[in-house]
Amino acid sequence: MKSKLLILLTLFISLSNCSIDNNSTNNPPQVIKIYWNLINVSGGIAGVNEDFQSGTITWTFDEPTETLTIVNNNTNVNIEDGLDSGTYSYSILNVEDKSFLVLDSNELGSIELTTNQLTINENIKSESNVADGFIYLFSRTTITE
Repeated sequence: MKSKLLILLTLFISLSNCSIDNNSTNNPPQVIKIYWNLINVSGGIAGVNEDFQSGTITWTFDEPTETLTIVNNNTNVNIEDGLDSGTYSYSILNVEDKSFLVLDSNELGSIELTTNQLTINENIKSESNVADGFIYLFSRTTITE
């Protein structure tokens, strides 16, 4: 009888010490931020072709609030670098198989998005095409905080 009681007690102690939760490190959830770094501007009437170092000009899209935050640290006013620093409201206009970026109710141009690259082409609009717009090329940076 004592052996049965000892076995039951041992089983109870060993089973009560198990945990279903394998994540016992108590790490806080990670926040992922995606920054789009402007790396090249080309086109326009003058045929510009300007490269930028990653981090000089960043665009951050906040989908829940539909806002775009631009940080433009370019100090050379003679170089085409897109929009000034600030916060803009944005939306995506989908027409047939193309998507267009609209900032503060003004259509900027078509957008093409891959995993690590974003292209905004001012020459392609939802209702017509132009020949003197700029093409903005961005690379993606992901930061986990």
